[in-house]
Amino acid sequence: ISCRNLVQSLLSSVKQACEILTRDPEGGAARIPFETFSFLYSYLASIDGEIPDTETEAFLQGIKEQANKHSGMVLIRHF
Repeated sequence: ISCRNLVQSLLSSVKQACEILTRDPEGGAARIPFETFSFLYSYLASIDGEIPDTETEAFLQGIKEQANKHSGMVLIRHF
């Protein structure tokens, strides 16, 4: 929620969260597990209130396909 308050867009909020939660070294890919990304994105999208559930689900499906190619990890470049 703090990330959401610091930046204006949902994707910027999720990017900030990825950079905080990653175990990658600073300057790395800022990877996080898809499950964590999905939880964060879904929660922040629900708080936003302007993103339909169908759009959230479609976005997460696309991210999951990308994550599956990277051992279940989401990279910032995926979104």
